[in-house]
Amino acid sequence: MGHSANRHQSEDQTMSHTRIAALLFGSAGALVLPLGAQTTPVANAAASKTWKQHKTPDGQPDLQGVWVNFESTPFERALNAGTTAPARVNADPSLRPFADQAPKVPARASLVVDPPSGRVPLTPWAEQQRDYDLAHIQDSWEYNTPWERCITRGIPAAIFPAAYNNGYQILQTPGQVVIVYEMIHETRIIPIDGRPHLPASLRQWNGDPRGHWEGNTLVVDTTNFNGKSMIATNAASNRIRSVPQTENAHITERFTRADENTINYEVTIDDPKAASAPWKVAMPLVRDDSYKIYEYMCHEANQDYMQITLGGGRLHDKNAAAGRQ
Repeated sequence: MGHSANRHQSEDQTMSHTRIAALLFGSAGALVLPLGAQTTPVANAAASKTWKQHKTPDGQPDLQGVWVNFESTPFERALNAGTTAPARVNADPSLRPFADQAPKVPARASLVVDPPSGRVPLTPWAEQQRDYDLAHIQDSWEYNTPWERCITRGIPAAIFPAAYNNGYQILQTPGQVVIVYEMIHETRIIPIDGRPHLPASLRQWNGDPRGHWEGNTLVVDTTNFNGKSMIATNAASNRIRSVPQTENAHITERFTRADENTINYEVTIDDPKAASAPWKVAMPLVRDDSYKIYEYMCHEANQDYMQITLGGGRLHDKNAAAGRQ
């Protein structure tokens, strides 16, 4: 996997008999949290009451800056949440080796806030497809996530927090909002000038985004996916990692600046073949002017990772043919 200058650990190598073990995010540390409706927390509620939204020279609500979302919040709520057993949270610092580089955010039960259960309503098809791909990652590059292949982390997957490189720079120009994602050094250009979506015949890995303002909230509507990506691509997304994203996926993101140092981010994923109902993730993005975004050295083919993964698979095949485990 590619790496940045100071944040160089790979988190998405899967355990197997013959491949290198890497960072997998389990549960560590217990925290009891209520089952009720969740909302994105504001870092400083008192400050938000007196804070006034700034504007760019062309009149847009100003979202510019470097933002981070280092979190220990689990992607989904634990199955036993709401019972006598506590929800589990990835609180062990060793599981988030770079989390101390960024401001902390309040703990919540899960990043998934809708449905209220905090669980994504995956369809049997999506679960079967995910399980098949994960079981065959040593057989071919095509079963690996596009992140492991150094193509893209995907949309909305690019903003789901991982163990490291959770930096995002937002820039604004007349007619556009630009998001620079630290991971895989992607730059996403979002037109906000009212132009229509591309024709349905034109499909892209990260879809076709179109933005508009609803008051001080930037709403980004993304369609035209190519059906080759996945809804989530990093290990911290647990069972949602490797769930396929179909051509009919419709992603709606909302960026609302709550105060000087907080953007409340929400994303609704509507992909009927993969989930029986739309579902929502919410989290705060915290401004950190001291955070440095380094180049993420990752390129398609990702030879070291693929040689280890596929080479290990071929060794496994050889040993199996010889009657060895």
